Amino acid sequence: MKDARLLRLLGVLPLLGLVYPGCGDSAETPPRPDPPVDDGLYGYANGCVAVEGYDGTGDAAYLKATSGGDAFAFSEPGGESASHFFLRASDLGTYLFYDQDKRYLIAEESTEGGYRLARVEKLEDPLTVLDESFVSPAEWELETSVRDSRRYQMKHLQTGLYLTLTGLTSKAETAAVITLPSQEGCAEFPELTIDAAGATKPRTWDDGALYGIAELHSHILTNEAFGGGSTFHGAPFHRLGVEHALPDCSPWHGEEGRRDVVGYFFDGGGSSQSTEDLIPILTTGQVPEFNHFTAGYPEFTAWPKSWASATHQTMYYKWIERAYLAGLRLIVQHVTGNSVLCDLVNAIGSQEGLHSCNDMVTVDHALTAIRAMERYIDAQSGGPGKGWFHVVETPAQAREVIKEGKLAVVLGIEISNIFDCFLTPKAGFEQCTTANVVEKIEQYREQGVRVFFPVHKFDNAFSAGDGSDGIIELGNFINSGHYSNFVEDCPDIDAAFDGGDITFGGINKPRDVYDSPAPAGDDMAKFGKNPLVAMAPYVDQILEPGISGDFCQKHGMTPLGETLMQELMKRGLMIDIAHLPKRSLERAYELMEANQYPPLKTHGSTNGGRLYEHGGMSGISLGRCASPDTPGTMASDLTSHVESAAAHGSYPAEALSFDLNGFAHGPRPRFGPDSPCGAPQSNPIDYPFTSYDGEVTFEQPHLGNREVDFNTEGMIHIGLLPELIEDVRRDGVSDEELEPLFRSAEAFIRLWEHAESRGKAL
Repeated sequence: MKDARLLRLLGVLPLLGLVYPGCGDSAETPPRPDPPVDDGLYGYANGCVAVEGYDGTGDAAYLKATSGGDAFAFSEPGGESASHFFLRASDLGTYLFYDQDKRYLIAEESTEGGYRLARVEKLEDPLTVLDESFVSPAEWELETSVRDSRRYQMKHLQTGLYLTLTGLTSKAETAAVITLPSQEGCAEFPELTIDAAGATKPRTWDDGALYGIAELHSHILTNEAFGGGSTFHGAPFHRLGVEHALPDCSPWHGEEGRRDVVGYFFDGGGSSQSTEDLIPILTTGQVPEFNHFTAGYPEFTAWPKSWASATHQTMYYKWIERAYLAGLRLIVQHVTGNSVLCDLVNAIGSQEGLHSCNDMVTVDHALTAIRAMERYIDAQSGGPGKGWFHVVETPAQAREVIKEGKLAVVLGIEISNIFDCFLTPKAGFEQCTTANVVEKIEQYREQGVRVFFPVHKFDNAFSAGDGSDGIIELGNFINSGHYSNFVEDCPDIDAAFDGGDITFGGINKPRDVYDSPAPAGDDMAKFGKNPLVAMAPYVDQILEPGISGDFCQKHGMTPLGETLMQELMKRGLMIDIAHLPKRSLERAYELMEANQYPPLKTHGSTNGGRLYEHGGMSGISLGRCASPDTPGTMASDLTSHVESAAAHGSYPAEALSFDLNGFAHGPRPRFGPDSPCGAPQSNPIDYPFTSYDGEVTFEQPHLGNREVDFNTEGMIHIGLLPELIEDVRRDGVSDEELEPLFRSAEAFIRLWEHAESRGKAL
């Protein structure tokens, strides 16, 4: 590598009697034999090495386990008994040293003073110690030695101290000079397999259009929501590896998953419970019956399961990589969460968070984490920019990344109290103004966010909430202190969530002024500390029966909401209108049409093709049931959307929109007891099969120790996208009919380019 050759050149200078800045005095460090050729400090990822240390005198020593087995020490010269370490990158240039007996090298304070090099089997992490500032003592940053630029020094990340032959030091000038000679016989570091052979290649269509699938609605980092305390369990990556990313969830969800209160209701376990049954759950912090099996890596007894388990990770980075190998080339990563549910589970003792439940705190944590995830994947691949996963901030960057055959990641925000613009301001917050909104747009634009939802589930200062019924009605009451605001006088426009029955009829009291003083505001301000006390005055109303009818939100977009829309458009930022209620949706179309601006709408209908008229785009899922009499029905949504886009002058392609990790349900199996299909199904998946482009061969997928059967389990995580596509092909859908799906990355970037062009014009 270029940087390694430069280090080699610099390393020759002391031998010639020359002194050069930053490399120490050659008189203090006698010349030594050249070290083994390496690829620089990033090139050790997933390598097998010994650790040779040198202190400037005598011979080098080698790191090995002590006779007691609970520590490491530098031994006498000669590397025959040296420990062999698998170097697992935890970040760029930072490594875990994992020995042949599956023990980690850590530094810890000694009872005799100073630090000792301990040898441990298990590691703690921020979640296990409930301290988000915790840094593992097993992480070591590799740096070029200030004493010998041909070699390295090891900095202990937790303490900031440097490794010596006898412990740690605060001075880099006295750090041991480290060489990492290659070895064999290392233990395999725990990781999930991708069960695929082959590699992606840069590829475009014959007309020059980008090749690849876009997924427009994902939530990779929902583990950062709900205070980051494992209400949503499992991370898409972890610095310390899969054992920490996807462990057994019982420490957080409880034995039998009984402390997973959120999952209990979202997954249907609590669907048959009456409102009165909420009381014991709220008082005990757990559900009254078996909820779910908890085993994670390596057994994975019952999760991940995208269509049946809302509170467990479905987008681990190795699963995303497998989807990428099947043709995924662009993904929109939306930060999401729910501050009311977070306050609830913390207050009743079901969970304990690492940070605030505030929506924008969740956003900030997730935006930091996605950059760390990009670095982590780069680190596994040998250095900055070498990975397959890249955050992009312009359509030109996205085109470049996809043309290289890599995955472009676009950042978005889908959260209720965006920019802390509450309908009823929380303690410590002021009512949002135009100046606040402009400032926040610029702040998050600088952080790379390019897609915004003006509203999610709950009422905010920009618009009434999306109109969802059920528990969301109650959550909206808690979030704003306002009663529900549903009426039957509704516009004739199809909104994804706004319309239908009212679940909690007793708290529906339509008001004339949307932002009038909140009648329950003072009480609901207490919710985060004591939900029962906050809700006690309203129990009788909450227990009243529901109301049948076709109800919708009485109010729509506020003047500040219109300002938000205009300011986003001026900056060429993309707006997803999928969660707007009927009245707000109609106004959003009017504003965007007046500015010839392309909308995104990744839930619900295209409103008769209206979405496409200025280059807008929606998202679909592929069908799950084949018709014995009509081959190809599993692609019917794709075909109809593409035809509508073309008829309304938009680019004839359509993207996916799974909403994984977003408390939505992924594709179910076609076969077995969990199939939604009434008609008999045929042509199940078997192995091996090849990707759409023919470059990658997929084998039977595994989850740690268990084999996954897509036919009877469905798309339980994003890594089974290859099977979903193959399943559609086995329904008789031709590659030509699937082509618009593999042009969806091009379609999205055209929308983005159009938005930027209109933004400049505005």
